[in-house]
Amino acid sequence: MKIFYTYKAAKQLENLSRAAQKRIVDKMRFYSEQKNPLKFAERLINYHEGEYRFRVGNYRIIFDIEKNAIYVLKIAKRDAIYK
Repeated sequence: MKIFYTYKAAKQLENLSRAAQKRIVDKMRFYSEQKNPLKFAERLINYHEGEYRFRVGNYRIIFDIEKNAIYVLKIAKRDAIYK
């Protein structure tokens, strides 16, 4: 599965520390290589930006899946992601 980052998500990732960036990118690569990455995701109930989320440490990654691609829409700490 391919991973695409929106401009907003790429900027949010860029503003994180190098360690957090590496952890998130490595984890997204792991998820994209899985046969069913949604088994690691949680479906959002009141979603405004995306339908699913991954948890990576204190960070949340909001995303959608279409056909054979993961579209990362938002990356932020868990206390700020849903605001």
